[in-house]
Amino acid sequence: MFFLNQNLQFCFDPLALFFLGVIALVSFPSFLFSAGYLRVHFSRRRSLLAAGLTVFFVLSMAAVVVSANLIFFLFAWEFMSLISYFLVVFEHEHEASVKAGMIYLVMTHIGTAFLLAAFLLMYARAGTWDFEGIRIAVPAFSPTLKNVLFILFFAGFGMKAGIVPLHIWLPYAHPQAPASVSSIMSGAMIKIAIYGILRFIVGMLGLPPAWWGNAILVLAGISCLVGVIYALMEHDIKKLLAYHSVENIGIILLGVGAGMVFWHWGWRVLACAAFAAGLYHTVNHAVFKGLLFLCSGSIHAATGIKDIEKLGGLIKRMPQTAAAFLVGAMAISALPPLSGFVSEWLIFQVFFAALRDATSGGKLFFAGMMACLALTSGLAAACFVKAFGVAFLAMPRSQAAGEAREVTLSMRSAMAFLAALTIALGLGAGLIWKMLCVIAASFLDQPAPVPNDLLGGSWALIRFPGTGASLSTPMILLALCGGAAAIALVVRLRPRRPVVVKGKTWDCGYYQLDHRTEYTATAFSKPFRIAFSFFLMPYRKTEKIRDSFYHVKEFIYETATTPVFKRYLYDPLVAGLLKLAHHAKGFQMGSIHWYLAYIFVTILTLIVVFGRP
Repeated sequence: MFFLNQNLQFCFDPLALFFLGVIALVSFPSFLFSAGYLRVHFSRRRSLLAAGLTVFFVLSMAAVVVSANLIFFLFAWEFMSLISYFLVVFEHEHEASVKAGMIYLVMTHIGTAFLLAAFLLMYARAGTWDFEGIRIAVPAFSPTLKNVLFILFFAGFGMKAGIVPLHIWLPYAHPQAPASVSSIMSGAMIKIAIYGILRFIVGMLGLPPAWWGNAILVLAGISCLVGVIYALMEHDIKKLLAYHSVENIGIILLGVGAGMVFWHWGWRVLACAAFAAGLYHTVNHAVFKGLLFLCSGSIHAATGIKDIEKLGGLIKRMPQTAAAFLVGAMAISALPPLSGFVSEWLIFQVFFAALRDATSGGKLFFAGMMACLALTSGLAAACFVKAFGVAFLAMPRSQAAGEAREVTLSMRSAMAFLAALTIALGLGAGLIWKMLCVIAASFLDQPAPVPNDLLGGSWALIRFPGTGASLSTPMILLALCGGAAAIALVVRLRPRRPVVVKGKTWDCGYYQLDHRTEYTATAFSKPFRIAFSFFLMPYRKTEKIRDSFYHVKEFIYETATTPVFKRYLYDPLVAGLLKLAHHAKGFQMGSIHWYLAYIFVTILTLIVVFGRP
């Protein structure tokens, strides 16, 4: 076989090392977490199987990142996809797991088909499978071929990243895998797709036309909004987090797309800054989303529940999990001084800098992208107010939530590690920013000196070129602590008033308030469901259960939203394929003579069209 004759080459350039670091940062605490989590849900034998599959899963991701040959890259990519499929269907006794695995397997292999087509085109033109040889040959590629390669690569990697409308597998697969695996899938695996985009589209195809970056920006903005809007409607905590992965992939691609546009325009400093901002959000999302998935696993291990409507009151019963979840929720909501705030602030500064020098059309376009990012950040904060408030505050809504206890030490240690890392990635922003600028410059040009404008500031201070803006997260933390201390001092020193005892007079007719009178996640999200009804197309079902004609014993109310992409894109597509397959059955005559005739006609057609079989 020809692939056995390929030279086994590895790539350890700054981009590969960065993504290896991302994989390691997420995988280590996930392994630590799984030591306690798997014992709760599975037998010893199945726990060992899950741990073994997870090890191979992590090694396959590392193999993808360090590959320097198209053949080995494709083999590692396919191995990663298959191992992750086995982890998605690990609880195969549940129909939902099997369905999620099938959707994931189909979508990931469609993506692989796009990548295979791109690799074959590159090999046919360059005559080599090695990255370096292809990079040398790319300048001779025609613009048409480069455009085709861009579409194939973006479709193939976009399928794995979960870009809208290719995201359909993600909210099915993430919730079904064990929580420790979901943490790695969301924190690391979908980032491998970002690596592919940067490696092949940015680092290999060279200077891009403007429409590449514009297309990425448009799809990124759509992914941001679609992901966060669907997350607001979800009550399954893992599905909610899965939709936020769609949103944050969009935020990462806002930086990548802007960098490609600026690179085309010759704004090298700003292009480098945009790519670095995208990389910053890549590592930030890997850490805080890994943390949130581990927290969801702790909740599931302690209560057996994923529906936040059936939780409540966990802050008293699981205080350390609540604290870790709060750190992750604040980071993904871009609240200072945590890591998510820094990377989103940097992407905002990229767009502000573009507004200064872009043409009138460009100003309008980048203003629209800023509006998408601002709306996304606000909706994400609202979503996690819902998730944290309903799950951890008030009174328990179920017996399981009322009897919950804190999880094992290994699980708490894993969450604490990622929570501390989330804080560190925010407070050490200046140092991390400089390192990421070096990485971003490394795949723009060869050799690639880092622009001096990007290296100002200190370990705790970022000076953004072009806008004159600066950011010091330690100073923000100091100001927040000072403000909190001042408020506490004022409250403590204010004159004491006579104690007033308040008693229950009516309580709106409820003399003994319980969990049934608490604010629900459905009620919280209703204003957003109404505001985005043009897209969500909500519907409701009601049913009255009567004792008699005059007396209603129960009133059942159910509300849901329409899965737009599934109903209007994927369902018709699948129905069309099934119909086509039904018609194709007519060619299966069951006769060897007919099959030989098909082969003869095919060979004859190839000779006529191409001059050779």
